[in-house]
Formats: sequence, C-alpha cells, structure tokens
Amino acid sequence: MTSYVFNQLRVYRYTTEKEVGRAAAQKVALQINKTIEEQGEARIILATGTSQFEFLAQVQLLPIQWNRVTIFHLDEYVGLMREHPASFQNYLASRIINRVQPQHVHYLNGNARSIEDEMNRYALLLNEKPIDIACVGIGENGHLAFNDPGVADFNDPKEVKCVPLDLECRQQQYNEGWFPSLESVPKEALTLTVPMIMKAKYISCVVPHQRKAKAVSNALQGAISEKCPASILRNHPNAVLYTDLDSASLLNLT
Repeated sequence: MTSYVFNQLRVYRYTTEKEVGRAAAQKVALQINKTIEEQGEARIILATGTSQFEFLAQVQLLPIQWNRVTIFHLDEYVGLMREHPASFQNYLASRIINRVQPQHVHYLNGNARSIEDEMNRYALLLNEKPIDIACVGIGENGHLAFNDPGVADFNDPKEVKCVPLDLECRQQQYNEGWFPSLESVPKEALTLTVPMIMKAKYISCVVPHQRKAKAVSNALQGAISEKCPASILRNHPNAVLYTDLDSASLLNLT
C-alpha cells in the first residue's frame, strides 16, 4: 500500500480489489464502533454497484454493533420495482442489510406516488441527526451518487433531488450487467445531493477497476469542478479514497 494526499483528500493505493475492500471495511468498522462508543449510535450511508462488492462482503464480517446503526442509501432509480435485480434497495437488502440486521434502514422509494413527497420525507430523515459516515464510489463519468456532470451542484440547497441520468452513466449500468439493454436502463433517479454527502463527518470512497481510472485521474488531478463531481471530495476534511493498481493507473504519482 502507498498513500498520497490531494488537497485534503487522503488516497490509498493497494494492489488488488480485495485489498481495497478489506482496508476500507476495517477503517469503516473502526469509525462506526468509535461513533457508537461516543454517542450510542451511528448513522451511515451505503453505496451500491459492482465496485462495492468486496467492501460490503468484508465489512459485514467485522465486529460491529449493527443493532445501533441506522443505514441510508445514496440513490435509487425512478420507476424501477424494488424486486428488480438492479434496484438498489434489492442490492443492499440482499448483500448486507438482511445479513447484519441494523437498527433502522431508510430506503429511497423510486416508485412513490409522489416523488416530491418522497424526496421531502427522505430529507427529513437525513436531517434528524448528522450523518456520521458516507460510504461512496465514483462513476465512470466522475459522478458522485447520481450527481452526473451537468446536474451536479456543489451548492445545491436540497438534500435529495430527482435527476436525469446522462448517457455515459446509463451505459455504465448496462455494461455492468444490471439491465438487458441500454434502452431498459431508467432515465431518471433519486439521489442525495453533493452537499448532503459532504455533510458526513467521515467519507470512505472505494474505487477499484481499470474502467474507473479516467474518473479517478480527473477527480484527483483535474480542477475541483462540477464537470467531475467526485473532485469535491478533495475539499472534505475527513475523507479517504481507496484505489487499486488499475483504478490508479493514470495518476501521476511520485
């Protein structure tokens, strides 16, 4: 492992995806347990996608008082049934939540009768108390959650919003095998906004895989700009980015 600092963001480079997942899981577990010790509970946000497989597999093996943890998730497609294999509710339930049984789980409902009411409901839940830990990734287009270039707003007044998904984002979902065709990938999603994510006291960002190399390079070596939404992580005082050799392959590291 080697480590670097880009502005305020600590970046770790490991050899393999498995090492990335293990290291991030160990640190998140420490943060959760420390938070519970200090305040009796922890409120965390979990990301989805293939890049999170190893992290989620590892973190549930560690000694965490899940019965004192409240979980939120980052985003959800609009109009996709919860039972759909690509639903993020389904993803989190099957990959971690049903296994660890946290105290509370709050899902975004992309099939709500009123999307506006759903966003307001979720914002109220998020604002009940501070978010302690956000576990996130970076999309191939540099998005953070579903804040794609073009809709990301570093000064967004909202906590949750409904956004159109750009073609590159939708192509990624298809390429990862979640949908049978590009046309079947939803065109809208609910997402936590950039400022809401940045409010978390600690951010763990897990980004393995070669196909993320360009996004990682843009986020770390380009301007801090809404053109690469993940670049905002460099302004967070307590964030860590975990990469493997593939995702860090375009970085100019000395």
